[in-house]
Amino acid sequence: MSVAGKIAGAAVSTTRFTTNVSRSAARAASSAGITSTPKGEQTAYRGKSAAITGGRSTTSFTTMTAQSMQQRFMSGFAAGPGTERVPSFADYSKERSQDSSRAFTYFMLGASGAVLTSAAQSSVHGFLTNMAASADVLAMATTEVDLSTIPLGKTVTIKWRGKPVFVKHRTQEEIDDANAVNLKALPDPQDDASRVQMPEWMVVVGICTHLGCVPTTDSGDYGGWYCPCHGSHYDVSGRIRKGPAPLNMEIPEYVIEGEKLTIG
Repeated sequence: MSVAGKIAGAAVSTTRFTTNVSRSAARAASSAGITSTPKGEQTAYRGKSAAITGGRSTTSFTTMTAQSMQQRFMSGFAAGPGTERVPSFADYSKERSQDSSRAFTYFMLGASGAVLTSAAQSSVHGFLTNMAASADVLAMATTEVDLSTIPLGKTVTIKWRGKPVFVKHRTQEEIDDANAVNLKALPDPQDDASRVQMPEWMVVVGICTHLGCVPTTDSGDYGGWYCPCHGSHYDVSGRIRKGPAPLNMEIPEYVIEGEKLTIG
């Protein structure tokens, strides 16, 4: 191949060099024929044509800015398998005394405790509020009766919490008969005085203690109440005297104030 052909082949091929701006790189660049501009731009040798046109040689260059070059940063610490050195961030941490750290810890603990206590109190208050009886239920929890409307020797039936309640205005003869009963002969021994607040007023829940039937008033063998379902007889004190009922009739909670009876 002639010398002209070799020169033409060298003009077609392109060689690009990339260097870092440093002394060692500068020396390597000078040996490779690459120059660095004062502004940091790097000149890559594009190629030199040996073709002679009119007795002149043509040389072309391409400049590349530093922004288009890939920059590499190297850490001062070793990395890889077996590396034990850990970077220190002491220069970036805020210096604080042990007392200030302890005070901050106590403050956070106290604030967290206050928040948790408030949340627990709110939860318990909401739970108790939801579990409390509503106004209409509380209104039905008590029942008031005007005792002046009940004649002597008569019995009235009122409704309390969905259950019938018998209020009997007893005569003196009925009171004497109730106190003269032999307690040992009763299936559920109980004296009359412990079942009344005022002797003339007898207040009992009108439900048979056998199977929950409602007895009839002023009837039976003892002048009190009689359950026709299974034949239980109660006296004027509401005590079981005969029949399958095992217990006396229930006495509800009540208060008598003058002529007003409040049940519940």
